[in-house]
Amino acid sequence: MNKMVLIAGPCVIESRDLIFKVAEKLVKFNEDKRVDFYFKSSFDKANRTSIKSFRGPGLEEGLKILDEVKREFGMKILTDIHESSQAKPASEVADILQIPAFLCRQTDLLVAAAKTKAIVNIKKGQFLAPDQMKHSVKKVLETRGVTSENSKEGGYEIAKKNGVWLCERGSTFGYGNLVVDMRSLPIMREFAPVIFDATHSVQMPGGLDGKSGGDAKFVPFLARAAAAVGVDGFFYETHINPCEALCDGPNMLNLNELEKVVEDTFKIKNALDI
Repeated sequence: MNKMVLIAGPCVIESRDLIFKVAEKLVKFNEDKRVDFYFKSSFDKANRTSIKSFRGPGLEEGLKILDEVKREFGMKILTDIHESSQAKPASEVADILQIPAFLCRQTDLLVAAAKTKAIVNIKKGQFLAPDQMKHSVKKVLETRGVTSENSKEGGYEIAKKNGVWLCERGSTFGYGNLVVDMRSLPIMREFAPVIFDATHSVQMPGGLDGKSGGDAKFVPFLARAAAAVGVDGFFYETHINPCEALCDGPNMLNLNELEKVVEDTFKIKNALDI
C-alpha cells in the first residue's frame, strides 16, 4: 500500500446530524494525498456488554445515512457486519466490510463477506495468537478462489491483491483489560496488510459496570509505537465530544486531537521509511 490507510469516524451512528458533523471535520483527511481514507461508523453494535446499551439505527436506516455521507463528501465507507445476511446489502454502500474481533473465526460470516466485492477487514480476536489469523484470511481468500498453491506471490501480496486486511486491537490481559503485543504486527503482516486500531486497544471491556471503559490518553503512544514497528494503516474512532458518546466514549479520540496523532505517525513512518 503506497498510501497510509486511515479509518476514522464515530463508533456507532448516533444520529444523522452527528455523523455529518464528524464527516465535515474529517474532509481534510479525505483530501490528503498521502492518505487512503475511509469513514467508519456502525449501523448496529450487536456485541454490547448490556442489553440496555445503545446499538444504532439498524441496517436499513444506518446504510441510508452512510450512503448520504458517501455521496455528500466523496468518502469511502467502512462498516461492521455481525450476521451473514448483512454482508450483501452492506457491501452495496460500504467499500470495506469489517468483521468484529469476537467473530473473526465465524466461517459463515467470513464467507458471506468474501462473496462481495468489498475489502474484508478482519479484527484479530482478543483471545487469539496473531499467527492464528492466517486461517481467517484463508477462509476469505479461498472463497474468492485464491490459494497459495495457485499464486506465485507471497502471503501479504496475495491478501493485498484480493482485498483481505487484518486489524490489531489488543489482546486480553487478565480481566477487563487489553495489552498490545507489538510483535503481532510483523507476524500478521507476513500474510496480510495490517491496520492498527489504536482506540480499541485502550479499551477496558466491561469496565464500567455494564459498558466498556478505556483510557484514550494512551492512544497517541500506541499509535506512535505501531508506526515505528510498521503497519499499513490506522483506525481511530473519533467523536466531537467523547464524554457524551453513546458507545465507546472512554477510548475514542476527540476530533481536535486526531490531526496531531496522524501527523506524528507520518513523521515516524517517513523517518524510518517503513
